[in-house]
Amino acid sequence: MRHSNALNRLDRLPVSRFHKVTLLAVAFAYFFEFADINSFATTAPKLIKLWGLTVDQVAYVTSLSFVGMFIGAIVAGSIADRWGRKRALIWTTLFFGVSSFAAVFSWDLVSLGVFRVLTSAGLSAMTVVGVVYVNEMYPSAIRGKYQAYAIAIGICGTPVTNLIASAVVPLNDWSWRLVYLWGSLGVLLVLFSGRLKESPRWLESRGEHAAADAVLTEIETAVAAEKGPLPEPAPPVAETPSTKAPLRLLLRKKYLLPTLLLSVLWMTQTIGFFGYSSWAPTLLAKEGFSVEKSVFYVALTTVGAPLGCYLASLVTDRFERKWCLVAFGTVIAVCGLLYGLTFDPVLIIVFGFLVNLFERGYTALAYAYSPELFDTRARSLGTSVSYGLGRLSNAAGPLIVAALYTGHGYRSVFYFIAGTWLVGAVTLAAFGARTRAARLSEAESQRVRVPA
Repeated sequence: MRHSNALNRLDRLPVSRFHKVTLLAVAFAYFFEFADINSFATTAPKLIKLWGLTVDQVAYVTSLSFVGMFIGAIVAGSIADRWGRKRALIWTTLFFGVSSFAAVFSWDLVSLGVFRVLTSAGLSAMTVVGVVYVNEMYPSAIRGKYQAYAIAIGICGTPVTNLIASAVVPLNDWSWRLVYLWGSLGVLLVLFSGRLKESPRWLESRGEHAAADAVLTEIETAVAAEKGPLPEPAPPVAETPSTKAPLRLLLRKKYLLPTLLLSVLWMTQTIGFFGYSSWAPTLLAKEGFSVEKSVFYVALTTVGAPLGCYLASLVTDRFERKWCLVAFGTVIAVCGLLYGLTFDPVLIIVFGFLVNLFERGYTALAYAYSPELFDTRARSLGTSVSYGLGRLSNAAGPLIVAALYTGHGYRSVFYFIAGTWLVGAVTLAAFGARTRAARLSEAESQRVRVPA
C-alpha cells in the first residue's frame, strides 16, 4: 500500500465511542497534570513556616521547575516521534506520577526541589504529547472543541487539588505531603492503555502504511458498527515519509516564523499565568492573610478554570483562533491587574476567578492553535520546542517576581504580569497566522455522499 490516507479517513468519521474514550483518557492525564502543576505553590506557605524558607528560596525551586519543564518538552518531541504518540503519552504520565510520589518523602528543600524538577519535566512532556495526539486523532472540524473539552475536564484538577490542599495542609506538620500523593495518581492512566490507538498519521509519516491502515481499519470498523455506513474519504495527498525531524528543520522559512511566534505565545502565557498562580498563595500570606485563607481564596478562584475551557470550546471552531487568543489575553491582563490592586477578599476572589476563567480558555485555544501551524513532519518537534522555550523562559520569571516584590512591593508584581499578557496579545495580533480557512477547507472536502 502506497498511501493509507490517514488524514482524510479520520476527518470523515462521526463522533463516536472511540472519540469519547480517547477524550476521557487524555482528560484524565490532563486532570493530574493540572492537579500536580501547582502542588508546590499550595504547600509553599506551610513550608515557609516549617522549614523557615524565604521568598527567594521559593523562587529558586519554582524557577528550577520550569527548567525541568523545558527539558521535558524538548525530550517529548523526540519521544513522540520515535516511540509514537500513544506510548509517549503513557510513559510521560507514568514518569510525572512516580516523581510526584517520590516528593511525598522529601526531607528538605533540596530533595523536594529535585523531585519537583523531575515531576515538572514529566508534566511538560505529557502536555506536548497530549496536544499533538488530540490534533492528530480528531477530525479537523472539531479538534479544537475536543481539545477544549479535554482541558475542561482536566482543569478540574486545579480547583479540586487546591480545595484538597486547603483542607489537608493545615492539619499537621506532615499533611502537606498528601498533596503530592494526590498528584501521583496520574499513573492510573495505564488503565486506559488498552483502549487507546496509535496515531495513524504518525505511522503514515514514518512510511508505515500497512500499520497505519490496520489501525484505521480497526477504528473505522468500530465506528461503522456504532454509527452506520461511513462516507468515502477525500482523495489522499501524498506526504514524504520521515522517520525523524531534525532540529535544523525549524530553521527553514516554512517553520521558522511559526516557531518564533509560538515561542512568544508560550513565553508570555507561562510567565503571565505562573507568575500569578504560583505566587498568589505565598504573596497573600506575606501580605497578612493566614495560610488557610490564602490557600482557600486561591482555591475559590480556580473554580473559574473549567468554565474557561468550556467557553473556549464554544468559540474555538466558530471563530478565528488567533483573534480569540488576542481577546482572551487582553482580558486576562486587565483582570490580573485589578486583582493586584485590591486587598478586599471578595474582589480578590472575583478578579482571580476571571483570571482563571480566561487564562484556561486561552490555554485551551493555544493547545488547539499551536499544532495547526505545522505539518505532520514538524508538528511534534515544532510544538515541543516552542512550548519548551516558553517554559524555560519562566526560569527567570519567579526570580523577577521575587525581586519586584522585595524591591517595589506587592502591586508591582501584577503590573509586570499584566504587561506580559499584553505583549503576547499584541504579538499575536500583528504576526499570528489564521487557520480557520484551512480547517473549513478540510471539513468541506469530507462532505461527500454516504455510499449506498
